[in-house]
Amino acid sequence: MDQAPKQERSRKRIEVILTTAENILLENGIDSVTIANISKTSGLKRTSTYKFFQTPEAIKAALATKYFMELSKDFSKRSSDINTAELSVIVLRTVEIIYDYFSSSIAAQQLVLSNTTSLPVTKEPFHELSSSVQEFIERNIELPEFFNNDGVFRVFTQIIISIFSLNTRESGILNEVGKIEANRAAHAYILNWVNQSK
Repeated sequence: MDQAPKQERSRKRIEVILTTAENILLENGIDSVTIANISKTSGLKRTSTYKFFQTPEAIKAALATKYFMELSKDFSKRSSDINTAELSVIVLRTVEIIYDYFSSSIAAQQLVLSNTTSLPVTKEPFHELSSSVQEFIERNIELPEFFNNDGVFRVFTQIIISIFSLNTRESGILNEVGKIEANRAAHAYILNWVNQSK
């Protein structure tokens, strides 16, 4: 029996659930993202929602994963060669691309940056983002071989996200202060590695 139509129906239902969750998040805040509210708003039975997501946290985690995947694609698309030998310019461009994504997505800001509880986001989308960041920086600047290049760039990327998160929670919205501080901290971190490796 052909599973394709059934899989397509499941994919569309998951899409409806996540789109509904995002709309509820934007209109009423993160605490309103519940199975009951999603079922009521989407018109899906609760059992249909439960079939794919057993808890509101699972829905939020799926949404956060979706945002990281979007951010990773956006970063790959927007990062291009920069004719400079200045590490500071490359770091600033990295911060700007990530900043622009979150600035243009209030839902991602609220769920990923404003959220005080940690979401069980799958590692792959974040690793994909940090790999894109690493590839962009190494393509433009010749860096020394670090002890653990992949790990260094995961921390580098996490520093940017963490400072954006702190800025968003303190100010209510991501702003230029977050961009300036993320750039300063990320640049200091990578520069420290460069200097250690000389």
